[in-house]
Amino acid sequence: MKIQQYSIIFFTILSLVACQSQFELTPYSEFAPSNVLTNEKGLKAVLYSAHASIQNTTASRILINISEVSTDMAYNTGGAENLYLQEFVNFTWSPSTGNFRDDVWAPHYRAIRDANLVLENVNNVQGLSDASKKLYIAEAKTLRAFSYDVLRLWFGGVPLRKSSADEAQKARATDDEMKQFIESEYLASIADLPAPGKEEAYSRINKGVVYAMLTKFYLNTKQWQKAADAAKSVMDLGYYSLFSDYTKMFRVENEGNKEMILVKPARNENGYGNWFSAGALPPGFKTSSTIPEFVWTTSMANFATQYRLRTKFTSSFDPQDARLGLIIRNYTNTSGAQITLGTDDARSLKYWDNATLGNNSGNDVPVFRYADILLSRAEALNELNGPSQEAISLVNEVRKRAKVAELQLSNFKTKEELRAHILKERSWEFYSEGKSREDYIRHGVFISAATDRKVQNPVNDRLVFPIPQAETDANKLCVQNQGY
Repeated sequence: MKIQQYSIIFFTILSLVACQSQFELTPYSEFAPSNVLTNEKGLKAVLYSAHASIQNTTASRILINISEVSTDMAYNTGGAENLYLQEFVNFTWSPSTGNFRDDVWAPHYRAIRDANLVLENVNNVQGLSDASKKLYIAEAKTLRAFSYDVLRLWFGGVPLRKSSADEAQKARATDDEMKQFIESEYLASIADLPAPGKEEAYSRINKGVVYAMLTKFYLNTKQWQKAADAAKSVMDLGYYSLFSDYTKMFRVENEGNKEMILVKPARNENGYGNWFSAGALPPGFKTSSTIPEFVWTTSMANFATQYRLRTKFTSSFDPQDARLGLIIRNYTNTSGAQITLGTDDARSLKYWDNATLGNNSGNDVPVFRYADILLSRAEALNELNGPSQEAISLVNEVRKRAKVAELQLSNFKTKEELRAHILKERSWEFYSEGKSREDYIRHGVFISAATDRKVQNPVNDRLVFPIPQAETDANKLCVQNQGY
């Protein structure tokens, strides 16, 4: 059974109960936790609800675009979505920008709430084996830690809610408190999680997932040795590998391949679809000679909004790079005319699905891929010791799949030179996957790149987003970030 099916059970239950607040679930009916969470089916429904909150594929296009239009990678014009995306293009977002609460804050706190409920009630479940109990605890801790990890990257310190009984008024944790809690939860989970490929259902948490989460957590907090070690732990599992063909890796028929460590699962159904391609398609798109097997049909949507890639980014690729194979610069429209896309107007069709229905493509959205682990270890090793043959070899594994020339250690004299190349490599590898903003921030170029683009408000306060206005209004102890 997929994660979404368990979520339907849980949200059906929630529709019949009353909630005191966003963080406190107190149903006044026969569906109280003392009833629902005394059997394994009920516990799983809540646990899978936590999964669903952090694996919302429909909202993934929003998070991808926010990450990328705020950097040198992407741009947007047209349609209703442009109303909010222009705020991120121009660095004019504010505490009232709705995406912060609706697409990041609320779903991750829902996952935290659900994880807390699992942890508080797992010992009340009748007939649950010790092994299952340990597994559910480990999954809940992982999902809670990951939710706080994401919230920290977006907002900095947030209220650490470790119990469903926490007071509604709660101050923000310090950065050190956030990091200590996230790390401790991840580490506490590993021993009781299954090896990759042994999890009960597709896209459930396993040891590889947690090591990947730790890798990126340590990388983004610049704990270089720990990042290198966590990446090595993923590699040493001997399970993951690069998919042979970059241009086919994201197709529905290849989902579940061993490069994908954690994904947001999608299917061709309202509420569960991947909407990215509907916004990436240029006006009147029918097909393109770049990817002739991708053909638009009348069953598919084509949004008024236009998810575009910047020319500065697309022109930075080696012309032979296989990763360019999912980016189109020309196309045939539905009238048969040949159209050439102009400046800042190339399109990513990374998530094309010929079976798309309306907005809903079935392509899973990667959260962690094995290529990310290789490049993360390379980056950490370089930060520790400067250019090394191991770091270069790790980057070359990814470049070999892309069919571009291997790097030579002799070409990089300093840590700074290799660091700059790794950032470029990450951009070429992970476009349309929502990693650009955190990469730019970690590499110290988020603000300077905005300045170079002539953005009017690129100040250091913009390294974190504002706490949503509705949250600071409701929780007076949750003080707003500086500059907002």
